Order: sequence, then C-alpha cells, then structure tokens
Amino acid sequence: MPDLSVNCLGLTFRNPIVAAAAGTTETADRLKRCEDAGCGAAIIKSYFQYEPARHSPTPRFAVIRDGLGRDKSFCLYSFEQANVYGLEEFAGEIAKAKASCEIPIIASLNCITEERWQEGARLVEQAGADAIELNVSCPHGVHVMSHADMMGEMTRALRAVKDSVRIPAIPKMSPQLSQPGAVAQALAEAGADGVTMFNRFTGLDIDLEDEEPIMHGGYAGHGGPWAIHYVLRWISDVSPTLPIPILASGGVSDGGDVAKLILVGATLTQVCTAIVMQGYEVVGKLLAGLSEFMERKGYETLGDFRGAVCSRIKTNDDIDRVKRAVAEINAEACIKCGLCGRVCIYRAPVEEKAAYRVPEAACDGCGLCVQLCPVQAIAMRPLAEPRTFTLGVK
Repeated sequence: MPDLSVNCLGLTFRNPIVAAAAGTTETADRLKRCEDAGCGAAIIKSYFQYEPARHSPTPRFAVIRDGLGRDKSFCLYSFEQANVYGLEEFAGEIAKAKASCEIPIIASLNCITEERWQEGARLVEQAGADAIELNVSCPHGVHVMSHADMMGEMTRALRAVKDSVRIPAIPKMSPQLSQPGAVAQALAEAGADGVTMFNRFTGLDIDLEDEEPIMHGGYAGHGGPWAIHYVLRWISDVSPTLPIPILASGGVSDGGDVAKLILVGATLTQVCTAIVMQGYEVVGKLLAGLSEFMERKGYETLGDFRGAVCSRIKTNDDIDRVKRAVAEINAEACIKCGLCGRVCIYRAPVEEKAAYRVPEAACDGCGLCVQLCPVQAIAMRPLAEPRTFTLGVK
C-alpha cells in the first residue's frame, strides 16, 4: 500500500488532498465531514471583513456544460463569497473543528485593513488553526486590482499576518496575473510559508432572452476540470526553483489529476468543484485513483515522483517536428457519420461506399479526427518513411 502522507509547513498530512475553502467547508460540522470522507486537511470557508459578502444571493450556482455533452468538460459558475460568520463566530467554528477533527484545519481570511488582518490572524491562531490561507485574490472580491496592486496587497497582507502569528501563512494567488512565476517567487522572498496556485477565474455568463448577466447580475467565479491545464503549466514552471511548498488548486476531478499535479511539483492538492458536484464521498475515489497510479508505477511515496515531469518539458526548439504518422480509418467500425470529413481542413477523408478512407498523401497527421470520432474508428498509423521538413525562415 503506497504511503500518501505529506510533511510540510511543519505539519503532517495523512494524504495530499485538501478540501478547499467553499460552502462545503463553512462550518465545523462540514469540516468534520471532510475528515470523515478522507481528506488530509481542510480549509474553512473564508472570513471576509467586507460584511455584505457574508450574505450570498440565491440562486448562486450554474452548471455550464460543453457543446459536446461530455461530462468531463463543464464549468461550475458560482457566486459564493464569504463565510456567514463574523470574526468571533468564525474563530469559534475553528475551535469546534479542532475539538472534533484530527486533520489540520486551515483558516482562510480576506481582510481590507492591516489591523483586521492582524486581529483575524491572532484570533484564528488562538482558536487552534494550523495555518492561514490569505484569500486576497477572491474571484468575486470587493475590488478589481491591477497586477501591481494585487502584488502589493498580497505582500501587505502577508507581512501583517507574519508579524502577528507563528503559524504558516499561505497567500492564495489569482490565475489572472501577467507573471505568476515572478509573483510566487516574490511571495517566497517576502516570507510566505507556501503558496496556493490558484484561486478561481473571474467570469461572466449572459441570459440571451433577458440580455442580462445570469443569477445575481454580476461577475462570478468559474472553474471545473478544464482549469487543470493552466495550473499544471504554471506549477511546472515555478516548482523547480520555488523554495516553499505549492498547494495546487484548480481542475481536480479524479485521482489521475492529483498525480499530475504532484508530477509537476505540487506538495498538496486542493479540491473544491469535485466535492461540490459529487459530494464528500468523491474524496475516496480520488485517493483510490492516486493509490492505483502509484502501485502501477511502483512508487512507494509521493516524493518518489514529485516534480518528475518538470525536466521532461521540451522547449519549442526541442520539439520533434518530423511527420511520423497519419490517420487510418477502420472500415468495419466506421458508421459513415461524416464528422471526420467535416472537421478536416485538409479534406483528407474520402467517402466510399462502405466507409470513409484517408489517403496517406492527403493527411497532415494532426490527429483531430482520432479525438472526435464517436465510435473510435480512427487511429494514427506510423509512416514507413517519416516526412522531414526544411527550415525556411531565416
């Protein structure tokens, strides 16, 4: 049985899955449900100094599916802002959770003034919080900030918290930054004990009949399985040189996604949308999938493969651009739906009596038809003689 435990931030986590701050972690009771489901830690839904944010509108969730009807691709569009509690009650819920839970409980704070950052940090530390996540980058916060303003606000909040408490402070970065890598390094230099990459994106959806924004009428956060590719890209860029742990956040939908985030260097992986959409029980499936991956690969600990992919990412100059394969259609499996012919910009598929066929000379080898065929009747066939190219740009 693989060892899923993680030691970081001066804490021990029984596994890398952390329930992210959301409605699913708002109270001591829900934090306990996270522990019972198998989470290695949980982050209580953010306290906001901005009082109106504690009163969420109804409805506040919309599930936007992709045009292909594939459940793997959807957007959870939501406007959930703050924990319903004021600061004293918020700290009280943390104390209750610490009395009933054995896993680390992390407080999430979103404050406006330096004084409240300090007061909030001290109160949650006294309540027993094991760390503090600084939620400066909430996707539906009070103000829209520039890159420079966001960096300045995160640094100001970090210093206020670090000056007030001894427990770890973890800024939660926005994905809407022009230089995420530079920001992560700057936060490490400013004293961050870890960073969360990333908060949800800010988005907008429109009701075409009313010609107005849906639900509450404003911007909202949006996330889902689609978001993981952005997270993987930036963590892989940052992790080899960042001296502090990275808490990955965004896009986890199965155990394989957890493995991918660790492969690019994440230490812990936060989960939100999967729990919201499938219930707390999904955590067991994530852990089972991660364990299965490790057993299949022969890994005994997470450290055996953490960051292993980073050195294997090629630059544009290193990419093999020789054409080595073309599409081939299995005539017996082809149902003649015509999709391959419609999407091929090279007009390669040819309709014949029994099935479609792809002439080798006409196919560019892009692989799109293989991905879209509804009956998996198309595969890539290696070329007997790969087609090389001559570099023509000087």
